[in-house]
Amino acid sequence: MKGLCTGLAVTAIFLAAACQAQEPPTQVVYRFSDHRYLELKGWDCEGELWYTDTQRAIHSQVYFQFYRIFTRKFIHPSEKYMSVPIWGTDGFRVSKDYGRTWKLAQFVPGENEPNGDDSAPYEDVLSFTVVNDQGFLQTKHRLYMSSKPFDDPRILPGGSGIKYRLDSGEMDEITPDAPGWSWGMVYFTQEGLQGKVMRREANYQDLPDKVPEVKGYTGWDHMWCDMDAGR
Repeated sequence: MKGLCTGLAVTAIFLAAACQAQEPPTQVVYRFSDHRYLELKGWDCEGELWYTDTQRAIHSQVYFQFYRIFTRKFIHPSEKYMSVPIWGTDGFRVSKDYGRTWKLAQFVPGENEPNGDDSAPYEDVLSFTVVNDQGFLQTKHRLYMSSKPFDDPRILPGGSGIKYRLDSGEMDEITPDAPGWSWGMVYFTQEGLQGKVMRREANYQDLPDKVPEVKGYTGWDHMWCDMDAGR
C-alpha cells in the first residue's frame, strides 16, 4: 500500500508539473513607462497581446492570438491615442480611450506606394512613432500617418456638412449622415490623400511632412521578446 501511495504521489507531481509546463509564458515586450506596458502571452514570441496601465487600472487585450512583435524602431509617448502595429504592418490595433478598448485601423485604399500598392512592404518600414495622439509610420519611400486627433465638427451629428465642387464643376457634399472615416482609424500618405474626399475635412489638412520630434521619452525604442521564455 505504501508503494502504491508513493507511486500515486509521484504521478500527481508529474501531472502537475506537466500542466504547469503547458501554460504559455507571459513576458513584457514593450514599456511605454514604468506603469504602462505590453505583455505577450504565448510560446516562441507569438500569442495574445495585453496592455496594462497600473495607474488607470486598465488591463485590456489588444490582439487575441497569433501576435508577433513589430521589430522596427517604435516610439510611443502618446497616452490617449494608442496604436500598436503587428509584424508585417498589415494594419494596427488602436485605442482612443487610453487603452481601455481597441479597434482595427487600416491603410487607406489607393496607390500610396510608388508601385501602386496600398501599403509598404515590411522590409521598407523604418520606424513607427505615436505622438500628440497621432501615429506616423516612416518607410523608405513614404510617410504614413493617422489624421489629427479630432473629427471635423461640420460632419458630426447636427453639423452643417461640407460642400465642395467636383472637377466636373458640380457641387457635392459630405454630410453628418455619411461622414466617412473617424479620426485615427486610417493611415494614409500625403500622395495617396490627393483625390480623396476626406482631404476636405479639417483633421486631414495642414499635416506635417515629417515625423514630429520626440523629446524626453523614457520608454523603450523597440519591442523585445525572449524566444526561450517558459522553456
